[in-house]
Amino acid sequence: MSRGVGEIVQIQEFLPDWVAPILGLLTQLGDAWFLVLLLAVLYWTRPKMQDDILLVMAMYVAGLGLYRYLKYVFEFPRPDQPLLDPEIVPWLIRPLYELTAFASSYGFPSGHATATTIVYFGLATVLTVWNRRIRYLVAGILVTIVGFTRVALGVHFLVDIIVGVALGGLLVVVTFRGIRYVTHDRTTVVLGIAILTTGLYVFESNADIEAVLALGIALGLFGGWQLVVFARELLNRRRPSQATIPLLIRGGLAVLSFTPLVVALEWFPLLGAEPFPRGAIAGIAAAIAVVLPVARYSAHVSAVLIAISFWTRAVVTTTQSLIHQVIGRIRS
Repeated sequence: MSRGVGEIVQIQEFLPDWVAPILGLLTQLGDAWFLVLLLAVLYWTRPKMQDDILLVMAMYVAGLGLYRYLKYVFEFPRPDQPLLDPEIVPWLIRPLYELTAFASSYGFPSGHATATTIVYFGLATVLTVWNRRIRYLVAGILVTIVGFTRVALGVHFLVDIIVGVALGGLLVVVTFRGIRYVTHDRTTVVLGIAILTTGLYVFESNADIEAVLALGIALGLFGGWQLVVFARELLNRRRPSQATIPLLIRGGLAVLSFTPLVVALEWFPLLGAEPFPRGAIAGIAAAIAVVLPVARYSAHVSAVLIAISFWTRAVVTTTQSLIHQVIGRIRS
């Protein structure tokens, strides 16, 4: 049974053919590459807001895992009503149109609607440009534009968009209101939720490559953030001995998140499990992307992170050696 009520046909009947490529470009405002690039640029260029930007990134990854998991749970197909047949699109822009105006996989809920709601309303909450009312107005306009393009291009029904917006809005409200009592480190909590949702995504998709990459990124962000927080807490201690508890807590959490990445990088290639090493590489890259900007803007934190890096490499080298020894014994 169709989820639509004829809204796609009604919208497409009023749109001229020349609008199709434009809609294909506008829909990229909700695509993963654009949102991740936006958050990465803000994180690297706004040192005073890095914590808030990373919190929005954590929300995005948690939302990605959740809506992708729900897609596999419901397995509702997309509508088969493209706005424009690629064959009649001028050859010069045909590749661009095919790349931006079509989608695969399941259709419910809309990932673009969920992601744009999380990122744009999340940024509207934490940024300080203009006033709050204008920021939320701009966020609402951007979410509406992306949602409209998804329906007009015929890749989503209206109900997919509505549920996606509701899902993204729920995550934003839970993050900024539901867990407001976690005043000292909400980012760790949300990144923990991201690991859970992306883990469910991996399980439900039978270890799809995109799911494994998402889980790897969630683990890398979590581990990298623990190193950053530990470095900051260490600087606030008068004596190194006072950092024992932070070391045990943050160091333990970092080890728990990095261990699966190291194991995947070392063990799974030998077993022929291709997606997992890629996920491990993505996770390590995410951790580096979190740590480097903090070290860049603080000489003290940089010194601490250099020390942490030394001991981390030592632990990784030891773990790799143990893994190779175990593998050697198994083979013999």
